[in-house]
Amino acid sequence: MSHARDLRSYLERLEEIGEVAVIDREVDWNLEIGAITRRTYETRAAAPLFTNIKDFPSGFRVLGAPAGLSAIAGQRLARTALALGLPADADERAVVDLLAQLQRRPGIPPVAVHRTPAYDENVLFFEDVDLLKLPTPYIHPGDGGRYIGTYGTIVSRTPDGEWVNWNIARVMLHDRNTMSGIVSPGQHIGKLYAMWREVGEDMPFALVIGTDPAVPYFSGAPQDDGVNEVDLIGSLYGEPVELACCLTNDLLVPASAELVLEGRLLLDDETEEGPMGEYQGLLFPGSRSMKPVYRVDAMRHRDDAILPMCAAGYPVEENHVVWGLGMAANVRKHLLDADLPIKDVFLPYEAALHWLVVSVDMDRHWPDVEKEPWSALARRIAETAFSCRGGKTPGKVIVVDDRVDVTDPHMVMWALATGNHPGHNADQLITDVPTSPLCAYLHPEEVARHRSTKAVYNCLPHDDLPRGSVPVISDFGMFPAELRERVLTHWDSDRA
Repeated sequence: MSHARDLRSYLERLEEIGEVAVIDREVDWNLEIGAITRRTYETRAAAPLFTNIKDFPSGFRVLGAPAGLSAIAGQRLARTALALGLPADADERAVVDLLAQLQRRPGIPPVAVHRTPAYDENVLFFEDVDLLKLPTPYIHPGDGGRYIGTYGTIVSRTPDGEWVNWNIARVMLHDRNTMSGIVSPGQHIGKLYAMWREVGEDMPFALVIGTDPAVPYFSGAPQDDGVNEVDLIGSLYGEPVELACCLTNDLLVPASAELVLEGRLLLDDETEEGPMGEYQGLLFPGSRSMKPVYRVDAMRHRDDAILPMCAAGYPVEENHVVWGLGMAANVRKHLLDADLPIKDVFLPYEAALHWLVVSVDMDRHWPDVEKEPWSALARRIAETAFSCRGGKTPGKVIVVDDRVDVTDPHMVMWALATGNHPGHNADQLITDVPTSPLCAYLHPEEVARHRSTKAVYNCLPHDDLPRGSVPVISDFGMFPAELRERVLTHWDSDRA
């Protein structure tokens, strides 16, 4: 299947399968867009495309829930699948496998194009920049401000230019030409910002909104240090991504974008930012703090530009889909690189990125049980997962056997309830490992250190269980195949 190479052609494909709802009535940027988008996630409705926004009569549109799940049978992950060039009925395993494969093979570097990009239909520089002309929604009651950076890609580079990073991090409007947001030391944007502080210069940046639909699945996912996300996207496409030059710094950005804000992340200026409803499904009142300032030197956008946004919060939304699938892919890559006998890796959406579930290839491990007990294998899986970028955020690894569908939250809950011995788990704590400071249950000192205690929940067979004595799952699958087929053949007629 071919890849949609810009947001507009992608939306045409989504409309064909009923995944876009065009809303032409006037809606308010102040909470109403956020409320409709939250309701969209929670009912798995089509992505809302707002065309008539109060106080912004023309020139912009806003797209909510760009990677939300679908309620249409057989296409739960359709928005993600089509964004990555997969069929609309592709499932989570197909996506994780694809992203993990891309991380394990050489990328294709981008190419600079010299034609005028479409987002130069409207260009403002320096004193003429006015971010308040953008229909940036005020998303959640209690947010510290209007968040323009919820699904946009921040492009930055190291001072020597050897590493170009594409990253998603929240960004809040401050005034006509400044913004602020989280620049975490644990994220790549924070690492690059620290490098610029060492050389004493402001960091060039570009916030790019409305890109190729595949871009957020790489900029919004954890990649290894030094990896250029754009090269991975080129590998997905099978050809270089086309980039265009910024006008006020030397960065290159996607030529297909709807909006580009370019400028400098200042070293010597801070302003208040936050709070915001976040991926944990929670908003912490009073969590406003000082953050670095993004100074915007140029604002460039297409006519009738489309601005995708995420109303982060209670699962399932873009953080759990885009970020979660990317985390699973990164962990899968590292577990395979370590030659561990794993089958599948997934972060259940319902756990809001706090659980990582790994299934073990039982056939591959059985010959090694006497050398390495199940409990030791589970711990080794967890230690490897927690040591890589994809395993930084989840605080719990659940290790199950390969009969458990890691993408099915009912099976995962059942496996955890029946397979993990609560008296043994004290031996499975892993102390003082990196964590995301946004993890919901952390104490203040853990947030400050970005380190915490994590755990592995071993749901594999007991170490002393004789070979061949693994309990049988008593479900429909335990019946003989011929009988299952007969039952299914007569299922509808039996109920007519």
